[in-house]
Amino acid sequence: MLDIVLTSTLNGVLYGMLLFLLASGLTVIFSMMGVLNFAHASFYMLGAFFGFELSLYLGYWPGLLIAPVLVGCIGMAVERYGLRRVHRHGHVAELLFTFGLTFVIQEFVEIVWGTLPMNYQVPRLLDFSAFTLFSLHYPAFKLFELFGSAAVFIALALVVKFSRIGLVVQAALGHPGMVAMLGHDVDRVFMLVFGVGCGLAAVAGVIAGPALVTQSNMAELLGPILFVVVVFGGLGSLTGAFAASLIIGLAQTFAVASNASLAASFGPLHAAGPMAALLGDIWNVSVAQLAPILPYLLLVLVLVLRPRGLMGARES
Repeated sequence: MLDIVLTSTLNGVLYGMLLFLLASGLTVIFSMMGVLNFAHASFYMLGAFFGFELSLYLGYWPGLLIAPVLVGCIGMAVERYGLRRVHRHGHVAELLFTFGLTFVIQEFVEIVWGTLPMNYQVPRLLDFSAFTLFSLHYPAFKLFELFGSAAVFIALALVVKFSRIGLVVQAALGHPGMVAMLGHDVDRVFMLVFGVGCGLAAVAGVIAGPALVTQSNMAELLGPILFVVVVFGGLGSLTGAFAASLIIGLAQTFAVASNASLAASFGPLHAAGPMAALLGDIWNVSVAQLAPILPYLLLVLVLVLRPRGLMGARES
């Protein structure tokens, strides 16, 4: 039992930190611009594919630096020539624009790289076992994911709360006219914020690419859970996204490791009649089988009990 608990805890923290690394960019964009970017997971996918392509010619580490910059530049172009034009029409237009952008990016990826998984290799520097826990070898690359995500959280928190740039951006969100009168280019500030958010998604893609499968549907696999994390933690709250990522990561990991069910706890169900088959199926469902829908159940629960999320600071 102890080995299951320790292993599930470590795996849950690692998975949660990966979720936070992906959700951090979306949280930054929403907290500073009020834009809920449906295409955020697609920028994550672009980061993974750009990192893969660069790794073939330059190696993993140059790809880790260059791919987020390229994706951030694409994000700034999207904000400057697309999102800024639809912003005046309200949040519905923004949502529709970013929703359509997800299909454009996915089609682009499938045209260039196809639909088969890419052979994205872990860098040789981190291709070894960091330690052994109950005969289970943990790769050093997973620890790199963990510490990299923690470093991003600390850096973002410091920049948003204490730096001059963070203060200017937060002021521009609430009082853009006053910020413009003080000599700051508000449109440029928002463009840079959107680019940084997309770049953070690309960082998550480059880090997760070798650990997970790099293929054209990777945005679809993590995209829904990404929004669960952001809404669960509270729209616009970086600390809330961090807490929600860890909660969801641990909950899913422990659920996958559990074979508990009503049948295992209380014995076989002796039911008769037309409902016997349906009740029998429900009675035999294990916790591991419910693991994929667990984040969405947690989302429904937190929205019922606390509609603003765990640490939400915005009403919408």
